[in-house]
Amino acid sequence: MLSTKQNILILMADQMTPFALAAYGHRLTKTPNLDRLAKEGVVFDSAYCASPLCAPSRFSFLSGKLPSKIGAYDNAAEFPSQTLTFAHYLRAEGYRTVLSGKMHFCGADQLHGFEERLTTDIYPADFGWTPDWEHFEKRPTWYHNMSSVIDAGPCVRTNQLDFDDEVTFTTRQKLFDIARERNAGRDARPFCMVASLTHPHDPYAIPQKYWDMYRDEDIEMPVHRDSLEASDPHSKRLRYVYEADRTPPTDQQIRNARRAYYGAISYVDDQFGAILEALKESGLDKDTIVIVTSDHGEMLGERGLWYKMTFFEGGCRVPLIVHAPQQFDAHRVGASVSHLDLLPTLVELGRGTPRDAWPDAPDGRSLVPHLRNERDTHDEAIGEYLGEGAIAPIVMLRRGRFKFIHTPADPDQLYDLQNDPLERNNLASNADHAKEAAAFREEIAKRWDLAALHDQVIASQRRRHFHFEATTRGVIESWDWQPHVDASQRYMRNHIDLDALEAMARFPAVAHS
Repeated sequence: MLSTKQNILILMADQMTPFALAAYGHRLTKTPNLDRLAKEGVVFDSAYCASPLCAPSRFSFLSGKLPSKIGAYDNAAEFPSQTLTFAHYLRAEGYRTVLSGKMHFCGADQLHGFEERLTTDIYPADFGWTPDWEHFEKRPTWYHNMSSVIDAGPCVRTNQLDFDDEVTFTTRQKLFDIARERNAGRDARPFCMVASLTHPHDPYAIPQKYWDMYRDEDIEMPVHRDSLEASDPHSKRLRYVYEADRTPPTDQQIRNARRAYYGAISYVDDQFGAILEALKESGLDKDTIVIVTSDHGEMLGERGLWYKMTFFEGGCRVPLIVHAPQQFDAHRVGASVSHLDLLPTLVELGRGTPRDAWPDAPDGRSLVPHLRNERDTHDEAIGEYLGEGAIAPIVMLRRGRFKFIHTPADPDQLYDLQNDPLERNNLASNADHAKEAAAFREEIAKRWDLAALHDQVIASQRRRHFHFEATTRGVIESWDWQPHVDASQRYMRNHIDLDALEAMARFPAVAHS
């Protein structure tokens, strides 16, 4: 039986590949806080996002649904208000649900089950970033380019540093507020809090302190830098989208980008450490399950690719650490799992038992058996990519040692990740693996109507392009979240007795004999 009504703290990074973390075997990055959580927790060695792009991944992470099930096609897709998230489910179980930081909600609903949202988002909430599969050759100005790599290096400030410092501050402050409110008997509910940073997402710029934690001569270069001619068709399109071959980076620029990225990972670790410090100082740590993940990975120049948007391991694998040493012994999980599995997991952790009836059943399965280190656990991850760089739906199945990638536009890809972890040998047309490839193709045909999905994506793109053009004429009303702060209730105000106010704000409370 699980301990019931445990607090849940989710620490989320952006574009943080597990392949660059010491907890997953990287020899260089300095992440003492993540290392401690991994040493004391359950580490999932083969966790995947449901879509290797920010908004679709986050919407699937929250809802436990594949992107196509909820219209989460790309970074400008609306997250429908009626879609149930783990915040809705936990709130129904009596949890206080709080979000600080990035979640990339598009549309008028900017809460999606969260009772409180402490910051605005770093990205716009409108439809301006909608791709156009019908005119793929036209590159919108908002697409990635290689400036993040070419201009990589140390800095003093960036938008992302401003944002993440605010996320850390507001998260810490809310933890102290929760502790004080509990101490005063005002709100004893357990909480589910998400603190979501935007680092180490590009641009690869980080303060000198973190830049100096690494040396040029220690930065490893990409293992394989494929020529454009040797790339698969989707990789060629991605290289066109972010102009990797029009403005190729030099070796030094590649090294700078990777060095700054590692520095950004250490910055993230410091922010997580500051939040964990507040959790401990507030006395909430013993009753809190801490979960660490990222929305997707980062290619870092491997195969000539950068950023994400691909189902190669660097783009779609994510870190996943669950730290609850009072409940689960430290161990590592080798089975493949997915962000889709987190909603049923969180609901089971919050309830103490699995939910036997769902208003809208998730696509994933609970990870509690994995956390308990049971023998009979699932080993499967499913993904979809429907964003920029694609011209048709791309789907991925990972089961056991094999990964299969399919799109009607390109030849299939089948990789044996046990024997070929760098995915250099495509077995899809290999006669020795014809049985595996055929089984995956049959499963895909049963799971998806890809022609219909293609038409749905195109129709959605057309609507959203027209919507954005219309609503950016005349007076513009923004959907961007505006955090509400009631200054009349902060610090010292005359409607509360001074001694009472200071006693209420002090934590821990002074014990009078």
